[in-house]
Amino acid sequence: MNTLRNQIFIGFLLVMLIIIGVAGVFVYEKVSYLLKNNTERHIHQTAIQASGRLDALIGQIDSLTAQVANHTTVQQLLLRQIDGKSVTFNQRQSLLQVVSSYQAYMPSVGSLELYTSDYQLLFPIREGSLSTRIDSRYIEEANKQKGRLVWIGIDPNDDQSLLAIRQVSLMNRWFSRGGYLIARIQRSYFQLDDPLAGAINGESILLANNEGQLLGTGPSPNVDLTPLLNSVDQTVNFMDKEYVTVKQLSEKTNWTLLVLTPVSYVTEGLSVLRTVLLVSGGIGTLLFLIMSFVLSTMITRPIINLIRAMRKSRLGVLTPNPVTASTMELRELNNTYNGMVSNMNDLIRVVYEKEVLQSRTELKALQAQINPHFLFNTLEAFNWSLEEKGEEELAGLMVAMSRMFRYIIVNPNKEEWVTIGEEMDQVKRYLQIMEMRLGSRLSWNIEMTSQEALVPVPKLLIQPIVENAILHGVESSIGEGSITIRVSPSARKGWTRVSVEDNGPGMDAEKLSALYDTLEGGPSISTKGTGVGLINVQKRLKLYYEGEGIKLAGLHIDSTPFEGTVFTFEIPNTGGYTYEIEHKNDSDRG
Repeated sequence: MNTLRNQIFIGFLLVMLIIIGVAGVFVYEKVSYLLKNNTERHIHQTAIQASGRLDALIGQIDSLTAQVANHTTVQQLLLRQIDGKSVTFNQRQSLLQVVSSYQAYMPSVGSLELYTSDYQLLFPIREGSLSTRIDSRYIEEANKQKGRLVWIGIDPNDDQSLLAIRQVSLMNRWFSRGGYLIARIQRSYFQLDDPLAGAINGESILLANNEGQLLGTGPSPNVDLTPLLNSVDQTVNFMDKEYVTVKQLSEKTNWTLLVLTPVSYVTEGLSVLRTVLLVSGGIGTLLFLIMSFVLSTMITRPIINLIRAMRKSRLGVLTPNPVTASTMELRELNNTYNGMVSNMNDLIRVVYEKEVLQSRTELKALQAQINPHFLFNTLEAFNWSLEEKGEEELAGLMVAMSRMFRYIIVNPNKEEWVTIGEEMDQVKRYLQIMEMRLGSRLSWNIEMTSQEALVPVPKLLIQPIVENAILHGVESSIGEGSITIRVSPSARKGWTRVSVEDNGPGMDAEKLSALYDTLEGGPSISTKGTGVGLINVQKRLKLYYEGEGIKLAGLHIDSTPFEGTVFTFEIPNTGGYTYEIEHKNDSDRG
């Protein structure tokens, strides 16, 4: 997991699995919902069609028995029996022709039985009684229905037949009860399911009465359907198989129509859909796995080559890496590394040359180390000689020069930061020497409090500005010149303001603009000296003080022709870094 290739590979794979999973679940839910709805509609449609076929079959039996009951011969014989007249054998025999003619149209009607109002069998010609043929509650129900067909159920004498009874009403006697007609129908007559559909999806349609008896055809004639009738669940277990059941009650017979559809048929589409989604998801994952591996390898191989080239640099060998990437970003990264290697090789060469030059310079400095001591000793000898001769003014000049040289010559092992007070002491010594040279033409003044005297500054930061003021201010003017140096708190809290003012000839706007350009690296406008003093101060201010959160303006120059010039800069009181104030002896301060 720590390598970029594995992270890209696993990241792509997880994204693909999430996309496939979400899409698969969404498709599965939607399609399964449609399949379930279609299956439910199919089952309910089948139940409605089966109920319609049942009503049609019952209507045929009802029509047949009504025609027989209303036949003239049947009406006459029952009327004779009601009037107390005997019915002869030939009259009873005549019913055979009537019944046979109707049975010819409906072979499923196994037989028709005609009983008198006192329950005696009139046809077929044999002995029999209605009270022993069926249960008395069906006779009472037939009397209540007043000529409507009443379905009894399974024939007690033949379990392959069903019975139906209706009261025969005499039309010539105000539809009074004249007898009873029983129809015996074969169970195969109620073949409600479609054999072709059953062979395809295993669907079964069963007809049951309230006692749970199977009335039509089914898997077994004596099967008990009570559990199916009493179950409230849509899915039931019947004969070791799970079925989705739909119940339809027939109002004409009070029988229940059961439509049984195997659960396997209902879920077959879902199983196929699940298999398709799993297979397609597996194939898609495998392909994306291969593509992710190839893509991650293409991305990381150039990076690995670049890492190997970088590791060689630890041995000090900086060699460019050949471009092997095909993508623009990696190719640009490789080109950037090669450019960096080229620049670093150039820098190494430059640093090496500088180190060689520095070594030579340090060697020469060591060789010339004794020279300053000869200079200081010579100045001290001049000082003693002048004091012996009473030349106190010249002796003081020697002392000032000696201390000024000691201040300027830097010890390599000593910090180059001093306080403003120490820098002002150096400026005083310089002004004293200049005062000896210029005489009454130069007057100077230093304004500074003890608090500002402790602010750290780089050595020789103020003296070059004073030198510039004397060179271009005092010496360039006719008459007496003055230099004023002020060190005061700045308007910004925690900053100190330093200004050097002269009363020289000043500068016009054009010359002032040219001087600003010189400070920023332009050509020098000075006709005296080297012209590098102010540029050095400007660079040192920005070098030492600019950093995080600090933006230094550098030197600010105000000048008016014939009125003088003011050089100003502001520095933070803490200096460019943490500065520790060193306490000097009074003799060192002079």
